[in-house]
Amino acid sequence: MKTRFTQVALLATGLSLSALTGCDKAADPQVAAPQAATQSANATAAFKASLALRWAPVHYQDTDVTGDHGLSGKADYISAINFDGDWSGTNNWNNLASRAATAHGYYSVVETGTHWFITYAFFHARDWTDIVFAYNIDEHENDLEGLLAVVKKDGSTYGTLQGIVTVAHSDFYSFVPAGSPLQANQEDMDGTLTMEQFNGGLHPVTAQEAKGHGLKAFPYYKLNGDGIKYFPSATVAESPANADDRDVQYKLVDIFEPNGLWDQRFNTALFTSSDGGFVKSRGNGGANAPWAWDDGNDVPGRGELATDPAKLVNSYFKNLGAFDLNYVDNKYKGIQ
Repeated sequence: MKTRFTQVALLATGLSLSALTGCDKAADPQVAAPQAATQSANATAAFKASLALRWAPVHYQDTDVTGDHGLSGKADYISAINFDGDWSGTNNWNNLASRAATAHGYYSVVETGTHWFITYAFFHARDWTDIVFAYNIDEHENDLEGLLAVVKKDGSTYGTLQGIVTVAHSDFYSFVPAGSPLQANQEDMDGTLTMEQFNGGLHPVTAQEAKGHGLKAFPYYKLNGDGIKYFPSATVAESPANADDRDVQYKLVDIFEPNGLWDQRFNTALFTSSDGGFVKSRGNGGANAPWAWDDGNDVPGRGELATDPAKLVNSYFKNLGAFDLNYVDNKYKGIQ
């Protein structure tokens, strides 16, 4: 295990006002207001980054080194969506062979009066198979699956993790850690969430299958032989040394950062439309952005795991206690 250092910075949340000796001029409100707004927005973004880091999963990725399309396991490495230097979705399959797959994980934070809801997403350039006669039938370019973390505000800095809902293809699965008050409501509970000590706190442990990359809590998916173990970082994105590297850092990236994933939703080189379906140059089926994830046989609608998580959580769980459905911060809905 590599030596790790705490990556959470202290957040400056207020404005520093200094008096000018011998000067009786008042600050120009037209200058002060934008500066205050910028500082406030920066402080909010910094807190969200720290919150996302606090609850980011320790993440297992099963790898398969068989088959030409798996690139000796590289097709199972998580990466940035623009790992090849562009925001095109039709060259990722081919570019993966010659470009580094440095580990990234995407996140967004939505807030109500009682909870934070953190969406995490992991990208793969290929959803693939090693069955030759299923080439281009049971695979497709671009893959993005992930989870929703439900965090209760309890007066502490980062609250308490009460449960997660994961995305495995077109189905959602719910898991809660030991001691959580949450109970199954309109959907079944799918298991107990394992927690692992990392960087000074307990983190959820998740896993993705090889090839198709469905995501569940560990060990409901697990490593079958070779595999990668990823650890979250605010700043470091590492490439696995091989398909069985158990110590790789993935860098957290805000979905709402300027020119980031959310800002790319109108980019027709990446998405079929702003609804969030990825374009592709090959394969059958396709991937979606978090605002388009859907479990077709549950109550919440398409994308609401990310865009209206309070609604989804209210449907999936009961015994929520004080639970606010009204958002104070939800950029998917233009609330901030």
